[in-house]
Amino acid sequence: MLRLPFSLSLLPTRLYQGARNLLRNDQLILALLSLFIGLVGGALVIGLREAISFFQFHFYGAPGERLYDTVAGLPWWQVVAVPTLGGVAVGLLIRYAMPGGRAQGVADVIEASALRGGRMSVSTGLRAAVVNALSIGAGASVGREGPAVHLGASLAGWIAKKLHLSRSLSRTLLGCGVAAAVAGSFNAPIAGALFANEVVIGHYALKAFAPVVIASVTGTAVSRAYYGDFPAFVLPPHAITSYFEFPAFIVLGVLAGLVASLLLKAIFTAQDVSQKLPGPSWLRPGIGGLLVGVIALFLPQVLGVGYGITDDALSGSVALWLLAAVLVGKIVATALSLGFGFGGGIFSPSLVVGAMLGGAFGIVATGLMPTLQTGTGGYTLIGMGAVAAATLGAPISTTLIVFEMTGDYELTMGLMLAVVVSTGITRHISKNSFFQLQLERRGLDLKGGFESALLRASRVCDVMEESGELVSPEMPLSQLRVSLQDSKLGELFVVDGEGKLIGTITLADLSETAFDPAMDMLINAADVARRRPPVLQCDDHLEDALKKIRSSGEHLIAVVDDLESRKFLGTVEEKHVMSAYNRALLQSRHEERDV
Repeated sequence: MLRLPFSLSLLPTRLYQGARNLLRNDQLILALLSLFIGLVGGALVIGLREAISFFQFHFYGAPGERLYDTVAGLPWWQVVAVPTLGGVAVGLLIRYAMPGGRAQGVADVIEASALRGGRMSVSTGLRAAVVNALSIGAGASVGREGPAVHLGASLAGWIAKKLHLSRSLSRTLLGCGVAAAVAGSFNAPIAGALFANEVVIGHYALKAFAPVVIASVTGTAVSRAYYGDFPAFVLPPHAITSYFEFPAFIVLGVLAGLVASLLLKAIFTAQDVSQKLPGPSWLRPGIGGLLVGVIALFLPQVLGVGYGITDDALSGSVALWLLAAVLVGKIVATALSLGFGFGGGIFSPSLVVGAMLGGAFGIVATGLMPTLQTGTGGYTLIGMGAVAAATLGAPISTTLIVFEMTGDYELTMGLMLAVVVSTGITRHISKNSFFQLQLERRGLDLKGGFESALLRASRVCDVMEESGELVSPEMPLSQLRVSLQDSKLGELFVVDGEGKLIGTITLADLSETAFDPAMDMLINAADVARRRPPVLQCDDHLEDALKKIRSSGEHLIAVVDDLESRKFLGTVEEKHVMSAYNRALLQSRHEERDV
């Protein structure tokens, strides 16, 4: 019988152990997963764009970017009917297929990153993609990039959930999905990586940045293999020839900030109006579509993504009156579309609005001051970036997206200056970006910064003590005295036979009866208990718990399953909350520093 040398006989075992060690390496796992997400995410972006073209072709007979050229030759009833009936179909899909009865987008990705550890549902992502593609194909004035981001993130979040990855790895994987979608949508690998880290992950540690870059580059490669390596827009030659043009860029930045604030105000005002309308909620997108269709009878440029009229503005071929008209019409149409419940994003409409503003400003400025040599195309580009950055609240990645979409870096200083000014003005007026305002209207305030995000990422159930010093409502006063004297925390919880919290008792609650033996057989626990003490629910975030503990002055608060049944589950102390916060803080710092 042939015997293998000792070293060779151990080879299978060593290979097995080596494979196990490799699989334990987080960076290797992330690299492989980010490559896979980049491939599939890029393909999903292509699928989404093709679905939009499919709907648009069957509704209008025009699959390309220049929808308004075709719409101008259609009968009036078709221009009005398509967005109206498309809106009704979108409303029904949202009503019966979408969780929460609303369309989903980038704000849901931010919420998943901050509050759900980066985990999302792929089935919800696919249903949202159908809603968004139908919305854009029907002519709603919304963007396609936000839906692409949500779709890519849904894939990544679902993979993270299925693999039971840690919160850190899940959020990094979510960033990979976002990066692949942004890069594939814009043919912008640098901006894709930075957008994911700036908006979703929240830091630029190498441990998270490397896999995001892999996904972004891979998503771009997939998109280029299908569509080719071409910029989205082509500009005529231009350059900044004098530093005396910088005041003009600052003025344009101021106007862009004001217009971005107006756009945000219009969207949420339309949303408030739509929610007050009588009738079922699924009819609201149809009403919005009807109004958008009426606007399109006079300004067909407002329909859909709007990149056709943006391309015309960059080439300088649009008259001043039309630039101004489309500027106003696009703001109104976008407000009606998003405010009345269509699915879709905000990035494309903000680019169109910015292009119209920049083009109009360029015509006026160069007419008044012929020494300005940047040209209307250059001012159009700067307007695009300034309005989009102020609307999204992502100045770094938005600036890079505009550069990579145009392949033009000649106006770097002018665009950066306008973006800084516009973002500052919009932040001063509107306080938050579009996505943060969306979350605030759902009752989710994520603007409290890094510390608040850590507290919101954990629930009360995660830190509570599943115990407490319980007494029955029938316990007489004499026994209550003994129980309070023996209590380690100085507070008793009165709970009935069904586990319902009746109230709490401290020594102060006994008042003058505490030392009156004559009352021993006349008063029981139910008589002296505080009936409505502050309580927390199991699903409350730790930030809510800390606020309630400090506002009430209580060091110990009962936890119940809900405010109606008030079933007692346990107790929470301030030290439990702060201990959980410190653990999360140390873990986060560990991740960011790649320790």
